[in-house]
Amino acid sequence: MQKIILISKITCPECGFEKQESMPIDACLYYYQCTSCHSLIKPLAGDCCVFCSFGTLKCPPQQAGDCCL
Repeated sequence: MQKIILISKITCPECGFEKQESMPIDACLYYYQCTSCHSLIKPLAGDCCVFCSFGTLKCPPQQAGDCCL
């Protein structure tokens, strides 16, 4: 069984600010507000969450192969 990693560095597509964040273990995070420019970020088309689009790691449900997509 693959170890699920819960920390990802997310990069704001608007301003480029990077922040290390904890990801929810059992859900996809559809919205994220940048702490630098305050933009509300949504995933790119075809991705289930902001971590899959803008993070260094996919969300835990994707890592586990148990995602809604």
